[in-house]
Amino acid sequence: MTTGTNIRPLRPGQRARLLIGDVDGGTPRLVHESTASALEAPNWTPDGRWLVFNQDGLLFRVAADGSGAPEPIDTGSVTDANNDHVLSPDGATIYLSAGDGHIHAVPFTGGQPRRVTNEHTPGPFRHFLHGVSPDGSTLAYVGVEPYAGDEWGYRNIFTIPASGGPDTRLTDSPAPADGPEYSPDGEWIHFNSEHGAATPGHAQIFRMRPDGSCLERLTDDERVNWFPHPSPDGRHVLYVSFPPGTLGHPADVDVVLRVMGPAGETPRDVLALFGGQGTLNVNSWAPDSRRFAYVDYPVD
Repeated sequence: MTTGTNIRPLRPGQRARLLIGDVDGGTPRLVHESTASALEAPNWTPDGRWLVFNQDGLLFRVAADGSGAPEPIDTGSVTDANNDHVLSPDGATIYLSAGDGHIHAVPFTGGQPRRVTNEHTPGPFRHFLHGVSPDGSTLAYVGVEPYAGDEWGYRNIFTIPASGGPDTRLTDSPAPADGPEYSPDGEWIHFNSEHGAATPGHAQIFRMRPDGSCLERLTDDERVNWFPHPSPDGRHVLYVSFPPGTLGHPADVDVVLRVMGPAGETPRDVLALFGGQGTLNVNSWAPDSRRFAYVDYPVD
């Protein structure tokens, strides 16, 4: 298989560990670990059998019960995938963001990718995928555009048909937004944003209707909160919480995984770990809505 080109090295003595946690706490279960380079962003397949992750620009799957070694997924000409990838509700398709700034669709069984997203002018315009609607018809992504001389300065939420078609802008603000995901009933899109933040980087969790209306802020604390992931049964939202004052979602920091209700009810800590970028970038809930996959990066 072709060698990937999006490689994230590890520190000396560092490991990347793919683990399974439980919404009620308890001891996590190790599925796979690597000392060669960082693996990131697990997805759990809808049938419960596999965990999909990216490493070195490629995608792999490993049995969720930890049996067997990871298997490469053929992504054809895309060899620089990043940690923004999701599965279709039927599990047949993987949608992934690549180094060309576009979103592509690849069969779960492997094959040549199909580009989903459009060219935009003026550019550059980059697409970072995070969500797919419950009926599989629509993708939610972060669109990154130039702003005030910064190529990465304008980050907003968009949707696009999964089969390709016109983009729909849901937010239009210099306050950075990221991580859009649909609720399992399709009624909401959860995301993180610096909307209303008093200091740069102070992202909190929001939700809005799929047409961009009815914006609601769900968290309001001193920590920096990213990547909300609704559970399949709609009862929980899992997210990664960075220390106060964090800018963006960096790697190799002490973070907390938190869970709350779908409207922000009763947030609570589930796990504390050394991680951040790559730990929980995409939805990783098991079909049972009790377990979830994540990655930590301990340094011996």
